[in-house]
Amino acid sequence: MAHETPPVAALATLNRTGVTLGNTRVLSDITFSVAPGEVVGVVGANGSGKTTLLRLIASLIAPDRGDGTVLGARLGTSEVFTIRRRIGLISHIPTTIPELTLEENLLHAVRLAGHETAKVADSLRAVGLEGSSDRKASDSSFGMKRRTEVARLLITKPSILLLDEAISGLDSDAHALIDALVDRTVGSGGAVIVVSHDPLQMEKASTVFGLAVGALTEMT
Repeated sequence: MAHETPPVAALATLNRTGVTLGNTRVLSDITFSVAPGEVVGVVGANGSGKTTLLRLIASLIAPDRGDGTVLGARLGTSEVFTIRRRIGLISHIPTTIPELTLEENLLHAVRLAGHETAKVADSLRAVGLEGSSDRKASDSSFGMKRRTEVARLLITKPSILLLDEAISGLDSDAHALIDALVDRTVGSGGAVIVVSHDPLQMEKASTVFGLAVGALTEMT
């Protein structure tokens, strides 16, 4: 008798999950999963809840309805503290500290994630910032700050990569860095979730959902 291949466990799963911020229901009844090696896209207009969805999967906010797991940890419980270092998030606005240099920002982020800092110089070089590492983030362009975030993820090697309008406003070289990061993540058995208002940014996604009125619908 032939042996059946066991199903691959999802890296993130949401089951009828909802999120309310203040008095506003942002996400309602979200059911969704992403498997190892998969790129999932979510398209929605500004204000549709895309960023909230990624923050939920990153365990930065808790659901108030339904349930979900990320890397085996139940959302809304203390279990998430053990898996956050394995999640990489690039927000639509770079999350650098203005008064620190780009190198200092990278050192700070890598230490917070519990990783060694020995590869910081090599990582900055890999994203083309070796000549600008001593520039303060407040004096750096959007693209330079975005490259610093990519350098962080080259070191931390997340199991789940979350991209929030990550290539908007970037030149072709920086766009290629994001593409390479996506390829490396799925190639090592991780998963990627890409959200954007632009369907053209879904080129690497095997499955694309539309997000509107707090609900997901798979697109054909």
